Amino acid sequence: MAESSAKATLTYPFANSPSQAESIEVADGVFWLRQPLPMALNHINVWALRDGDGWAIVDTGLDTTEARDLWEQALAGPLGGRPVTQVICTHMHPDHVGLAGWLCARFDAPLLMSRLEYVTMRMLVADTGPAPETGARFYRACGWSEDQIEHWRSRFGLFGRAVSPPPASYVRLVDGQALVIDGQTWRLVGGDGHSPEHICLLREHDGVFISGDQVLPKISSNISVWPTEPDADPLADWMASLRRLRRDLPGDLMVLPSHGEPFFGLHHRLEALERGHEVSLKRLERRLEEPRRAIDVFAALFGRPIDDGLLGMATGESVAHLSYLVGQGRAIRETDAQGVWHWRAV
Repeated sequence: MAESSAKATLTYPFANSPSQAESIEVADGVFWLRQPLPMALNHINVWALRDGDGWAIVDTGLDTTEARDLWEQALAGPLGGRPVTQVICTHMHPDHVGLAGWLCARFDAPLLMSRLEYVTMRMLVADTGPAPETGARFYRACGWSEDQIEHWRSRFGLFGRAVSPPPASYVRLVDGQALVIDGQTWRLVGGDGHSPEHICLLREHDGVFISGDQVLPKISSNISVWPTEPDADPLADWMASLRRLRRDLPGDLMVLPSHGEPFFGLHHRLEALERGHEVSLKRLERRLEEPRRAIDVFAALFGRPIDDGLLGMATGESVAHLSYLVGQGRAIRETDAQGVWHWRAV
């Protein structure tokens, strides 16, 4: 989604972000590092939590030679040569788990994830192809051309190329669980919509909230329907999750997101995210006065042109919004003789 409003209601406590292989201590024993990403969203924030004589690492970056080199520099430099005691991943997307297996193997450290995130990661790493015909049928139903489907087929299985071999076992994380790190309690907070069973970490005694991709300061997380579950309604899960977080969490937390900068103003941000999606849904509903395919509604949802590199995510997000309108009784989906889906407002 495009950048959301309400930036004026957020405050950013740090004037600068860490450069490569450097760190900034943002709270007692909590260090902010960054890893580069080879895409428009060009970085991921990762976190090192002091854990006795070592470090608990939260999220890892992609498995690239550059990222491994930067971890080597960070571990030897600002992290003082101390070992990694555990690797915690908020969810299974490659920029979060890419180097989890590498770090776990190097330090003989356990991997901590929620069950659905771990199992989904293992499934996607193993799913190297050939591309399933159900996926081609899904994208054809969304309006893709045969050339676009062939391009998708040629790139199928890329997930595993960005992720180091994951550990064969893990420690399960559960919403509401208390995790003790360096003698301090972090409460695990579940999220929905962006990934199967996203986990955030809240240190309640000083209000530090590692939000992963569940709450970002300047963009909305990608909420998509994928070919593996074509009738899903992840946006309904997402909207319910935003309301639940606003209900259950204090508004004065320092939020440590996976992309962007740490900020204060959690409740303002949650409200802005919900409001932003509602505005997009109303704009989309107006576009459905005549039947539209998923690829026909990009302009109603995105503030920039969609090229082939963004086509998959844009299609998934369009279907998520269209499916939400169907679930709310505001639209219906019809299938033509060629198997292509058309949505129209009720």
